[in-house]
Amino acid sequence: MANPKEYQLLCLENPLLDIQAKGDEKLTEKYGLKLNDAILAEEKHMGLFEDLLQNYEAKLIAGGAAQNTARGAQYILAPNSVVYIGAVGKDKYAEILHEAVKNAGLRVEYMVTPDTPTGRCGVIINGHHRSMCTDLAAANCYKISHLQQPEIWQLVENAQVYYVGGYHLTVCVPAILALGEEAAAKNKIFILNLSAPFIPSFFKDPLESTSVYWDYLIGNETEAAAWAESQGLKTKDIGEIASAIALLPKANTKRPRIVIITQDISPTIVATAEAGASKAEVRKFPVRAIAAEEIYDTNGAGDAFAGGFVAGIVQGKTLEESVDMGQWLASLSIRELGPSYENNERKTLHKRRRKIKLDDKH
Repeated sequence: MANPKEYQLLCLENPLLDIQAKGDEKLTEKYGLKLNDAILAEEKHMGLFEDLLQNYEAKLIAGGAAQNTARGAQYILAPNSVVYIGAVGKDKYAEILHEAVKNAGLRVEYMVTPDTPTGRCGVIINGHHRSMCTDLAAANCYKISHLQQPEIWQLVENAQVYYVGGYHLTVCVPAILALGEEAAAKNKIFILNLSAPFIPSFFKDPLESTSVYWDYLIGNETEAAAWAESQGLKTKDIGEIASAIALLPKANTKRPRIVIITQDISPTIVATAEAGASKAEVRKFPVRAIAAEEIYDTNGAGDAFAGGFVAGIVQGKTLEESVDMGQWLASLSIRELGPSYENNERKTLHKRRRKIKLDDKH
């Protein structure tokens, strides 16, 4: 049984083992990959993962967007604050994932699918170029029956904040709805990340089915534009799009809806609307300036932002503080390879913890 003060944040999505290694054009050509491309694996790509593991100095990260976010939040929060749920296989890749999340201090409750391998993402790094190839495999097999198991549902009941990555809309919508319903019924916080432009474009109906539960919606400008296009909105103004999302009908009228749209180096747009309001308040938050020579890898920066932001929400911080925490973690992430949070900045983090007093408010 979880301590009521532990595991206040529960995250759900699609776990992947990220296998990242430096390669060259010969390696990308071997597997028919392009520079700066991100594709789903076909049969011809299946040898990539073992190739990277066996023949290159591969860096292994517990990935998948929401797992990146969960690790980021746990990096900031007190120990035993975050639990992550998703589906993996029963293989060496799952064993590596377990070891990786253990090192990150993240608790996971994976549903195990013995007949399907663990999802993997192979990343070939060539200078500043990235070629990504993903085999979702077991991550696609999650079932709500796992969430409903008494020991897992007890974690759901204990948590006060739910975070769901949008990619899970392609896997198990009933599990997302179950978390949304629990949040609305008990005045807990439900956060959804759009995750990718194809989610609002091609999974419009599943996305809309969850919208009444959004207390917070996180996305970037491309994802926001895709949502607007899917809704037939004629504007490309990010503030107007964020406002339109904020004003959607809401199940829990005790909380406002807050929409956070990041825009790379441009200011982060935040729209806030009380339930039933006719107009949203739109604010802009400048991003943290980073010298070009300090930027190493922008892959996963959005996941890192979400991790810092959600950590602020769990701590009961103000909106301004939470956005700042998101931008801080994103700025840390892009200085290293992927969102690994291994940069030697624990002293900085310790100072930040002292400056921003932790509390249990929500």
